[in-house]
Amino acid sequence: MAEPTAARRGPEPPDLSEKGGNKEGQPQHSNERLFMQFLAFGGCASSTPLAHALDRAKISGVLYEDVNDPRGVGVLTFNEDPDYFIDRVRPVLNGPGFSVLVQKPEYTMLGRTYSIGYEPDLPEVLLHRPRRTVLNPLWKWGVWYPLRRAGKFAQLPPDEQRVILAEHGSIGMSFGAGDYAHDIRLACHGLDKDDNDFVIGLIGKDLYPLSALVQTMRKTQQTSLYLERLGPFFVGRALWQSTDGM
Repeated sequence: MAEPTAARRGPEPPDLSEKGGNKEGQPQHSNERLFMQFLAFGGCASSTPLAHALDRAKISGVLYEDVNDPRGVGVLTFNEDPDYFIDRVRPVLNGPGFSVLVQKPEYTMLGRTYSIGYEPDLPEVLLHRPRRTVLNPLWKWGVWYPLRRAGKFAQLPPDEQRVILAEHGSIGMSFGAGDYAHDIRLACHGLDKDDNDFVIGLIGKDLYPLSALVQTMRKTQQTSLYLERLGPFFVGRALWQSTDGM
């Protein structure tokens, strides 16, 4: 008599949590992450009314004046719930002041904070540090841009990927240690029309170090060999920053 066939198990759902290093002997897991959206507009003769509109609506974010467009502005908003951009931000952008502006869709960026698996304090990396970075009143300058890696990077062995990313990361940390530049790194996969992989924000008190950081990064293996697309770049100075998160 044939033995009964073992019951087949169905597919297991993936673990979508963010993972950090061990804390007090236990691995860290979190399903919290911060979503950040950047939008740019032209045709703004006066930025101050826009700042007042964002402030009255208690929007969490930053209003930048575009250094490369005398009538350009950029709006960065963020929340842990992506519904926030539809329910809270959208009405403001369709209200007085913003509704007459012309959106620049090439600068639209949307991303989420993520972990790489080694973070000693996961909530700090995912939620708190990005807020503090963009809302620091001493760090007014910002450079925001999207990027897409070439597919051949994903085919590299994990150890080789780590070496390439470590080179990139060590440069960023050295600029941060000198208070020259502080970065925001957001995963973008599937969140924008151009299918970018990441959104990057470089934040600092002066503009030149942000440019110097981009220049230095150009020499890394990741940028010189494994990037398919980079930019466009929005460069601006904060006119208004919300007071939450500080």
